[in-house]
This record gives sequence, C-alpha cells and structure tokens, in this order.
Amino acid sequence: MQPNLSLLTPDLIARILDEAFQLMMNPGIKVQSAEAIRTLKNAGATVDESTEVVHIPEKIVRQALETVPHAFHLYDLQGNPKVQYGGDAVHFDPGSSGVHILDPDTLEHKPSLTPDLIRVVKVAEMLPQMDAQSTAIVCNEMPKTIGDMWRLYVVLMHSEKPVVTGAFSIKTLESMLEMLSILSGGRKALKEKPRAVFDVCPSPPLIWSEFGANNLIELARAWVPAEMVSMPLAGAAAPVTLLGAVTQHAAECLSGITIHQLVQPGAPIVWGGAPAIFDMRKGTTPMGAIETAMIDSAYAQVGKSLNLPTHTYLGASDAKVVDAQAGMESGMTALVGALTGINMISGAGMLDFLACQSPEKLVIDAEGIAMAKRLLAGLEPRTKTLATEMFEGINFKGDFLKKKITRKLFSVEQHLPSPVIDRDSVRGWQAGGSLDTFARAKERVKMLLSEYKRPSLDPALEKEMKAHVRKFAITAGLEKLPEF
Repeated sequence: MQPNLSLLTPDLIARILDEAFQLMMNPGIKVQSAEAIRTLKNAGATVDESTEVVHIPEKIVRQALETVPHAFHLYDLQGNPKVQYGGDAVHFDPGSSGVHILDPDTLEHKPSLTPDLIRVVKVAEMLPQMDAQSTAIVCNEMPKTIGDMWRLYVVLMHSEKPVVTGAFSIKTLESMLEMLSILSGGRKALKEKPRAVFDVCPSPPLIWSEFGANNLIELARAWVPAEMVSMPLAGAAAPVTLLGAVTQHAAECLSGITIHQLVQPGAPIVWGGAPAIFDMRKGTTPMGAIETAMIDSAYAQVGKSLNLPTHTYLGASDAKVVDAQAGMESGMTALVGALTGINMISGAGMLDFLACQSPEKLVIDAEGIAMAKRLLAGLEPRTKTLATEMFEGINFKGDFLKKKITRKLFSVEQHLPSPVIDRDSVRGWQAGGSLDTFARAKERVKMLLSEYKRPSLDPALEKEMKAHVRKFAITAGLEKLPEF
C-alpha cells in the first residue's frame, strides 16, 4: 500500500473543475497566438478579435480531455524507459533555469556559467535519486537567443538520463527537437521513445502568450511531450485563497490541453505547474512555504481526477545558503509531493526562490528524496509470520543480530544513507573532523565528480550535434563554442 495525501474531497474537485470551465467562458482565456485562436475558433470557441479573448465552451474542453494519453514514458540514451508519467509513479529531477550558482567556499550567489551547469549535470548523473536531468541553470555567458539550446546540448553531452527542459521561442524549440532527433535516430524514433519533456508556461492570470501557445502547437505536431507549468501567484496574479489559485491553475491547464489536443489528438501532455503564494510582507514568492505545497498537492489531485500525468515544483527552498531552513523547506515540500503521487517533482538543489542552484544542496536533497521514496514503498510482510517465528531461541535476550533473517532483510527494510547523513556517535563524529551537513555535502560532491564518467556517444553523432549547435551559435554572433 502506497501512503497518500489527499487535500480535496470529490465534491470539492468537482466545484474546482466547474468554476474552471466557467472561467474559460467568462472572462475567457486571452490567447495571443493567431494560430491558436484560429484552431479554437474552428472548433467552436467564440473569439473577441479586438482583445484576443477566447471563450471556450466546456464541450470542446471535454472532447480534448478524451484524447490525452493517461500515461507515457521518457527514455534514456540507450532507449530504455526510465520515467513514467501517469498513475502514482513518483520521480525527481533538479530544479530548472536558475541564474546563479552557490559558491560552496564563499557562499556567494554567482552568475552561472557553462562549467557550473556541467558540474550540476555530473552530480545529478551520479545520484540514483535523480530520475531525470534538467537544464538546471542558465549559462550567462551564452547569447540568450541560443541559451536554451545550449543548455540542452550540454546536458545531452554529459548524461544518459531523460531530461526536463524548455524553450522560449519557436526557433529555439525547433533546434532543440532536431538535437534530440539526432541522438534518437530521427523524428519517428523520437516520437516513439521521447528523451525529453518540454516545459510550456501560460502567463497568469488566464493568458497563453504567443510563444507559449505556439510551443504547445509545435510540440503536439512533433509528438514530443509538453509539460504545462501554470504559475498562479496567490494574492498577486491569482486569487488570494489557495482554492482560488487551484481553480485558476485548472482553467489555464484545461485551455492549454484544448489547444494542444485540437492540433494533434493523442499527443502527450502533462498537468504541471510552479505556483506559489505571495508574501505580502516582502513581496516575494516563497517556493518553500507549506501553502505553496498545498496548492501543488491540490492541483495535482485535480489532474489525477482527470487521469492526467502530473508534475510540480517542490523540494526547493527560499533560503540563501544551505542551512536548517533549506533542509526543512526542501524536505517537507518534497514529501508532500511524493505523498500526493506526483509523477515528476522538480526543484532539488534550488535556493532563493528558484534563482540559485547548488550541487551541495542537490546531494542533501537526494537523501531526503531517498527517505520519501522509502516511505512510498510502505510496509509489507517479508516473512511467513510478522514477528513470532523470529522470537524462536531468543529467550528474552536482544540477540536478533545473530539471526540469519536479520542479515538477509536488513538492507531491504532500511534505507542506508550516504555519508552526507551523520549517524555516528559524538566520538565518531569528532574523530571524523566534526563536519556539519554542508561540509559533508561538499566532500560528497567532490567524490561524485571524481567518479563520474562521461557517457559514450557515437563520434559521428557527437560531431553532428556539435555542428548543429555551432551553426546556430554563429548566427547569434558567437564565433567559438565554450570547451567542455
């Protein structure tokens, strides 16, 4: 039995969906893509041409929901299914799109560069708790016009895992799809075994921008999974109530699904998001707040009621360094996501409202994720009797260590953490240098980097990939690519 968290009753889910359908009619959805507007209009939606507001009837949305795949997989470099979207499968990946890296020695937030992204990717590759990679941080030295493509290229050159990524222009998306097809063996092979899922973001409240809507359309045509990342900001760009924010999230995602499925019925799409509450005192968007986690858990429950694959942003912290606050917020919110049964949980390693990534935090978060996964595994009988047969010969002595069954089941029943987690005595801890968690994490990162081996790629494919990237780099004014 997998333990689970449910914040909504069936009646409340029905009310959320009912009001979401109402919002899609009044005030409607602002759609800034001419092609998306035409698609919706041809399906029977009413369009106010002067305001770009589309009024989408529930019937059209319901028809679109009928064609969405309930499950699909992401594949690794070798073509093996590694991530399941759908049902209650739970996976984790590092948070995406940070603009800073935490210097582990000075604790400064520095603009992230290509070597920083490579370091994050290598560490994530070595952590079994990270089921997928992400285009984790922006490489600030690269021209913005090719930044998304470059990040994906760096990840693909250093990882065998599936990838959570995203593009912020149609031209960039096309170049990224081409890279993925090169490694997959063509567009047909990429459709059959997708390596990546692409985040696509509506703009709160109730807006699909031109690039957001067009990205949905192009991903649908390519049959590459799209992951909607709706971001209602409760109290600022969304109603202040948590349920109001969940309802807005539903309207934004349902309208996105409608656009997507009208273009290509049956193409894979994910009910995802990165909402937050708005801190009225500081004017910030706390990703580590329990209310943020509650919005995420609730919207995922709505998506699950529609039998849709799910995603969220949890396991991050608003702390600026890897401290007690970082551990508390990251561990608590990751556990909320896991108990909700969300398919992909992004955010590990992230600080400062998703602006900063830290490999050291990533390895600490991996330990929390391992604990969450152990909880999800639940309790199961592993012996004929639950306890009675193990008392044979004990004679009221604590001698269970001597039993063969203890040695056999010890590592199955218990998750054994890495040295990042201290379970030594005070004497042992002092003998080991009296290191705190962050210091142990620094050592763990060094060890993982020393053991990392770059995946073996076909030299011809690697050459083709580099030529593809160089072509776009030249058009962006970059004469030479950074060396790995």
